Amino acid sequence: MNLYFHGHDYKYAAEQMLLTLFPQERPVYPDHPPAEGADRLVLTLEEGDNGRLTARADLLFQGRRAAGEDTGCWTGGALERDRTAQRVLKMAFYRAGTRLLGREPPWGALTGVRPVKIPTRAMAAGASREEARRRLVEDYRVSPGRAELAMDCADASLKAAASLKPDELSLYIGIPFCPTRCAYCSFVSADVSRTLRLLPPFVDLLLEEVDMAAAMLKAQGFFIRTVYIGGGTPTTLSAPQLDALLARVRERCDLSRCTEFTVEAGRPDTITAEKLAVLRRWGVDRVSVNPQTMEDHVLSAMGRAHTADDIRRAFALVREAGFPCVNMDLIAGLPQDTVAGFCASLDEVLSFGPENITVHTLALKKGSRLLGDGSGPAPALPPAEAVDEMLSYAWRSLRAAGQRPYYLYRQKYMSGSFENVGWSVPGWENLYNICMMEELHTILSLGGGGITKLIDPVTGHIQRLSNPKYPHEYLQSREKLRSIKAQTAAFLAAGKE
Repeated sequence: MNLYFHGHDYKYAAEQMLLTLFPQERPVYPDHPPAEGADRLVLTLEEGDNGRLTARADLLFQGRRAAGEDTGCWTGGALERDRTAQRVLKMAFYRAGTRLLGREPPWGALTGVRPVKIPTRAMAAGASREEARRRLVEDYRVSPGRAELAMDCADASLKAAASLKPDELSLYIGIPFCPTRCAYCSFVSADVSRTLRLLPPFVDLLLEEVDMAAAMLKAQGFFIRTVYIGGGTPTTLSAPQLDALLARVRERCDLSRCTEFTVEAGRPDTITAEKLAVLRRWGVDRVSVNPQTMEDHVLSAMGRAHTADDIRRAFALVREAGFPCVNMDLIAGLPQDTVAGFCASLDEVLSFGPENITVHTLALKKGSRLLGDGSGPAPALPPAEAVDEMLSYAWRSLRAAGQRPYYLYRQKYMSGSFENVGWSVPGWENLYNICMMEELHTILSLGGGGITKLIDPVTGHIQRLSNPKYPHEYLQSREKLRSIKAQTAAFLAAGKE
């Protein structure tokens, strides 16, 4: 779609709303006046007296035309003006777009990936729960169902925040290897069948990085509240490799305040009794068995090398090993899936009795086979209406089973502009997931593709420090890893002053 701006240059605000309302469109910035009949958005910003900003949107799409307007006032500095300008521009575009389309998206005018932050901040500032909910519905046009999801997650976020101490952080360890690459995946992970030779040196350097992190935390007087080993698929490592890694974490890091230790076992084709025994021996109390679907033909379309029977076997092994908390993931909107197939998958997963169930909505990520990576035609996907039915069934079934939503986030190019939601039996919420998604405290990340998030507890400012993404790059990064630990140490020290 052609975008024309008058009185501003807020490209990001316009592009985010374009993605929400017209996900199939991409922004174009012509250097010529609008052509008669061409799809376009003309977005104008005017400033009046007393800091009053007025935004107007004139939208022409597929021969139909609509207009929208919004106003707002700012009284503070440049940052407040900037935020007010972006908000009124988004709302003007939103009003024009929804008038033209004749419908509103489930998350209304919200374009960010963390909608829970809005009610959380409101309640932390003194608003009642109902006031925070009303703001979502009235100011941002969020549907009542999504607003209630956000409020449940805001409650969990506030409870989690109250449990944290200033000298605590979370430790993430990334293992960027998988048995095979899923069709929907764009994560930085290596197919272990082609990179097996990289695993031993990767683990060796990771052990060194654990030593660096442990020494740095001890020197700064910080404690680890949660440990989360993710990927990729961490259980792609052999039992001896997992044993070496977990032993090093236990031996070098002070885990006296650690209240949860999670490992993403994930892929059932990597789960063995021997590996599970290693995890339990070193105190891991949470693991995942992630089917995504219990339909064999959908698993095949995803690029998975296992079957639903493998998932059943893996879950039984995990329970036999004595893990108190198990998470299972499902994805709504997978290729070749149907509403009936998704509902049957959820029903079976619920029958297993996992403490956590995460319901994702398929996101079309750049670099994934589903978006077309050159390896063949992209497979057909269920329409947004079918995905909506899948998610609605999940909400009803999970609540009926006693689970409650405790964290959520959204992604770009997500089917139907929906969301990913983590559900939990009360008392088994994953604190790491809440801290990561709501950015409640610092996350120290090790391993391939790990991103350390240094979060200032006073201002909320976030600084990101990224480990090299690919395994072969990680193996050449010893000095960079040391530099990241030094920067982290300086940040933690400054926070104590």
